[in-house]
Amino acid sequence: MGFKLHELKPAKGATHKEKRVGRGIGSGHGKTSTRGHKGQKSRRGYGDLPAFFEGGQTPFIMRIPKRGFINPNKVEYEIVNIKVLEERFEDGVEVNPEVLKEKGIIKCTERVKILGEGDLTKKLIVKAHKFSKSAEEKIKSAGGSVEVLG
Repeated sequence: MGFKLHELKPAKGATHKEKRVGRGIGSGHGKTSTRGHKGQKSRRGYGDLPAFFEGGQTPFIMRIPKRGFINPNKVEYEIVNIKVLEERFEDGVEVNPEVLKEKGIIKCTERVKILGEGDLTKKLIVKAHKFSKSAEEKIKSAGGSVEVLG
């Protein structure tokens, strides 16, 4: 027994008749077309309102107080301390943002700053976007070198 595409139909009881509103009082959906009487919801175009519309009262986002200032030009750095370099790297290794990311020390390689917390005894070649003065001094005093990335 074969089926033909043009003979396929949904199972009996699986579909409902379309609600035809505004087609006379005898239909049960005439006159107000199931919208009730008056009010915003009974008017045309009601469904086009944005989800955050609150019926004309002052919106919630405008009622809550706003404080402070967010600088759109702020430059954020991933921070790494000298003590982390001491723990995670061998003597004479080159340390750059890519290596730091591979080891899971930082999440993003865009801008990295090295800070001077802790002590450094290993000779490291450190490349980063910024260094604190104490970090730079500690790296150089341990016999390593510092390179600022553009």
